[in-house]
Amino acid sequence: MTAQTTDINTAAGVLRAGGLVAVPTETVYGLGANVEDAAAVARVFQVKGRPPSHPLIVHIGGAEQLVDWAEDVSEAARLLAEHFWPGPLTLVLRRSRRVPLEVTGGLQTVAVRVPDHPIALALLAGFGGGIAAPSANRFGSVSPTTAHHVRTELGPGVDFVLDGGPCEVGVESTIVDATGEIPTILRPGGVTCEDLEAVLGRPLGVDSTSRVRVPGQHPSHYAPRARVILVEPENVIAEAELALERGHQTGVFLPPSLADVPVKAHAVVTVPSSMAAYARELYGFLRDLDQQGCDLIVASLPPEQGLGLAIANRLRRAAGPRPSH
Repeated sequence: MTAQTTDINTAAGVLRAGGLVAVPTETVYGLGANVEDAAAVARVFQVKGRPPSHPLIVHIGGAEQLVDWAEDVSEAARLLAEHFWPGPLTLVLRRSRRVPLEVTGGLQTVAVRVPDHPIALALLAGFGGGIAAPSANRFGSVSPTTAHHVRTELGPGVDFVLDGGPCEVGVESTIVDATGEIPTILRPGGVTCEDLEAVLGRPLGVDSTSRVRVPGQHPSHYAPRARVILVEPENVIAEAELALERGHQTGVFLPPSLADVPVKAHAVVTVPSSMAAYARELYGFLRDLDQQGCDLIVASLPPEQGLGLAIANRLRRAAGPRPSH
């Protein structure tokens, strides 16, 4: 943790004045604004290039504040908040009148979480309100996991950057729709499906086509400049070498099972066997291959259990169809 108390006080002042602050969390860096300042919230969308219909997550300082921002909080939602907050879990609930529709993308639901990072919590305590904070990057691109990523990508669009070092989890929060009787995972993330099910004592669905709009559902998301293609693990090397023969500057995500196998490519990343380490490094790997000049990245999906489910979700989005310009 590198931010000082004076930095946190400065950041709180920037938020009160309607400015934008890059906030470190355990997942990724957020681009924070005062939830209740419509002009500041509008600037978040502008700086990111984010469609205003895409809701923002409201970050609060503790589970006891949930009643200020949400209504009709179910017992299941309270149980999840009690077990996983602070932490990488976002709950979608009915919004209270305190939450402007600009934050929710016009929806009557609000996405809320308590971040598990000392600097974020100190800022929330010092600021005294809610902070609307999507990831601090251009819409659709790779999320930032260091302050340097934020400065490089958004530059003067951010009024103040709190540097909290590298993010510990590295992928975004799990989003759970808790508006109905049975909670549903809308986006896998830093809290695993298995952990949620253990607390609730029931199986959960994973619904990527929900009518509830939440962050991270765009077909192309978390995407580097290089095109990403996904193949079976045993085909990664052959696909990468074929792409190299065709003239691509090829980057490779080499599966752990092939870590010792030589591969002809422009740049090679050996994927950690630990899913926690892979999640923590995923976005850094994508950014590094971009910086090394790759125009194509060949990767495979990890086993979709535990954090592997979130990693696979991000890789599928990174490989999704790009908007044509």
